[in-house]
Amino acid sequence: YVLGNIPVEVLKGVNLRVEKGEFVAIMGASGSGKTTLMNIIGCLDVPTSGRYILAGKEISRLTDDELSVIRNEHIGFVFQNFYLLSYATVLENVLLPTLYIEKRKDSDKKHAMELLRLVGLEERAKFRPAQLSGGEQQRVAIARAIVNDPEILLADEPTGQLDSNTAKEIMNLLVEMNGMGKTIVLITHDHNIANHAKRIVYMKDGVIEE
Repeated sequence: YVLGNIPVEVLKGVNLRVEKGEFVAIMGASGSGKTTLMNIIGCLDVPTSGRYILAGKEISRLTDDELSVIRNEHIGFVFQNFYLLSYATVLENVLLPTLYIEKRKDSDKKHAMELLRLVGLEERAKFRPAQLSGGEQQRVAIARAIVNDPEILLADEPTGQLDSNTAKEIMNLLVEMNGMGKTIVLITHDHNIANHAKRIVYMKDGVIEE
């Protein structure tokens, strides 16, 4: 990144391979580079040097429009701040990513309801986010993240606003998603959360420590 006229190197020779179907947690202090790495994996940022290969395709030199297509069709995002539309119903929030697919199917609504059933919120389909608990809002966000059936689920501190019991429920749900074949990359500060993953990557000062 360039701050003023000063270039700031965030990642320094990171070499990471994530296999299909893995559940990987990335840990590190603030400023360690883990969010930048997540942004590159999620096609929200492109590296200034080096390569990023996703499913055999070189991503690093694609246009913004091409990156948008990959994000919407191949990657689901779950954030600490749920980012639900307050004026929309739970069902409408889950359906949001399908609005950007040209060949939107009549079965999308049925599929969204199936996902709400999967996350235990079928009875809340017509509720607004403000009528839900934090854990329920995060479950809506997870259903929304997988509505387009992405291969990869990226979760950035998904339990950061939740109490420990609710956080455990959300992590169990992510473990279940991984069992269904989703590749999951998780950012967290919490070792208890990271221990749900099959592999933990520790970052410090822009490099992978362990």
